[in-house]
Formats: sequence, structure tokens, C-alpha cells
Amino acid sequence: MATIQQWSSPLKGLDSLKLSEVPASTPGKGEVLIEVRAVSLNYRDVEVCNGEYTHHKSVGQQETVPCSDMCGVITKVGDEVSNWKVGDRVLSTFLPDHQTGQVTEKELARGTGLPMPGFLATQRVFPAYGLVRAPSYMSDEEASTLPIASVTAWMSINGMRSMGQSGGKDEYVVLQGTGGVAIAGLQIAKAAGAKVIITSSSDAKLEQAKALGADFTINYRTQPNWEEEVMRVTNGHGADIILETGGAQTLKKSFDSIAFGGLINCIGYVSGKVDAPEDRTNVNLLALRRNVTIKGIINGPKDRFEEMVGFYEKHEIKPVVNRVFGFKEADQAFKFLASGGHFGKVVIKVA
Repeated sequence: MATIQQWSSPLKGLDSLKLSEVPASTPGKGEVLIEVRAVSLNYRDVEVCNGEYTHHKSVGQQETVPCSDMCGVITKVGDEVSNWKVGDRVLSTFLPDHQTGQVTEKELARGTGLPMPGFLATQRVFPAYGLVRAPSYMSDEEASTLPIASVTAWMSINGMRSMGQSGGKDEYVVLQGTGGVAIAGLQIAKAAGAKVIITSSSDAKLEQAKALGADFTINYRTQPNWEEEVMRVTNGHGADIILETGGAQTLKKSFDSIAFGGLINCIGYVSGKVDAPEDRTNVNLLALRRNVTIKGIINGPKDRFEEMVGFYEKHEIKPVVNRVFGFKEADQAFKFLASGGHFGKVVIKVA
């Protein structure tokens, strides 16, 4: 019997990740078999393995093969698949059923890496309709970073615009931290002609961000009132778009540095999910104060992913891969990501 190797998690912490050998699968109608080449990690994957990804009721909690982001090659095609062939290099989608428009609980209930099996395996059967063509100029490791981090950044910057309208020349975009979403946002915003302000607690990381084109950098350790610095460097205008990845300790600062009519994209919560009682944020008043739009971002649909790939190809954007781990070092890759020491993306080379 043919077998594959895969990592699985009982959702009881990163130390509970286990590598095992299981029977190989065969693609059914409308499916393809993929040889997984590279998998990139997201903060979500750490949350899943820790049993902390609980804010979507339709997802549930069950042992799973983690990881949603993959670049691989199709090795077998099931019946009634006409849009892909053996040898095609493809990318996964986080929510394969989310093809266009607004995401709903229905699509979330079939998310890759929880509750459906993810890609931390040597092979994976996947619905043909849930795949996107990988850019030919990227390595497997680079391409594997696109499905969540880049699409989330793309939707934060362009999701409120019509399809085909990308970027806003001379807009101010604020990025919090130097993780995967922030660095993808930096690259997308600069290619579109925006002015980018990025925050970090590390001067070394801020220098790296400058090398990628960041116009202004703020160390929030040495400048804890970074919202004041945003207002200063924008001459009182504020940020047109903020990628809000901090959460409880940064949202008020985002409201204090947003422009009139600006957009705050709520993406993550690395500073925490709940404010201390004395720091409660009056969202109603703060949104009204500058006529702000505040939007939750859960990735994006397949059609906007394909739109983004076209933008990447036009501008030849190369995703930033911070570190690559071997397949048998996957558990160490998770711990490295959880430590917060990365700049850009952490990738596991599978094949």
C-alpha cells in the first residue's frame, strides 16, 4: 500500500505536533493529487495547534493536519477536471469554496488546516476549483507564501475597491510589525505608489523594511505614542489605510492616527484579544469622529487572489522568505514563528 508522511496536531500545543505515515489518497471526481513542494506558516497555524482558533463557531475543534498555504505540483487528475493537467504548479486557497464576494460561515466551515486537513504532508488531494496558478518567476518557497498573508494584505489595501482597481497613488498606509501580512502589504503598497509607514520594536527589522521601500519607520518601544509620529510624518493628514494586526493594545492608536474617511482593517491581535478594563475603546465614538470605516478581514475570495497574482507578475514582486525549515523540522518552524523573531515569512520545504 502506498503511503505518505504528514504532520498532525491534536490542538494541545506545539509540542503535541506529530509526524506519521498514513495511506496515500487517490483523487476523486473534480479533485487532483498534489505533490506538496513548500508550505508557509501563518499565525493562524500556531493558534490552531494551540487550540486557540475558536472565534469562528462553524470551524470547531478537532485533530487536524495543519497549514493552509502551499505550493505544489499536480501529479494525478481525477475525473471531470479539465482546467488542470499533470505537471501544473499550483497554489492552495485557504477557503476553497470562497470563489467570489463576501465570505460566510459556509465557506469558513471548510477552511484548509482546520476543520479540513491542511497541507503539512508530502501529498494532498484537493478540489480542482480551489487552486490558483503559481507565478512562474517565483520559487516554490516564495510562491507558498501567497495564499493567506499576501491575499490578506491585498484585500486590506484593495478589497474596498472594484476588481481591477488596485492601489491608491500617494495614499498613506500604516503597517504594524514586520510579519508576513505587513511585509506583503509593504510590497503591494509600494508597487501601487503609496507611502508606507511601518512599526516594529526592532531597529534592525525597520532597516530591512527601509530597504524594501518603507518611507517612514517607527520603533514603538522607543516611541510608544507612535500614533503621534504617524500624524507628524503625514503633516496631520493621518493614515488612509491601516493594517491593524496588533489588536487590544493598538486599536485605539489606530483610531488616533487614521485620516478622515480612512480604513482600519482588523486582521490580527498579536498584542491580545481583550483590552484591560481601563483601556476600553469606544469604537462607536472613534469611528464617528473621523468618519472611519473599520473592517474585519478574513483573507479573500479566489477571484481576488488571481487578480493579486496578476499584480505581482506585472510588478515582479518577490515575497520575503525569512527562513526555510526542512519537513522533519516542521515543529521547530512553528516554534520559531511563535517566538516572533521573523521578518516576512517562515517556510517549510516539503519535497
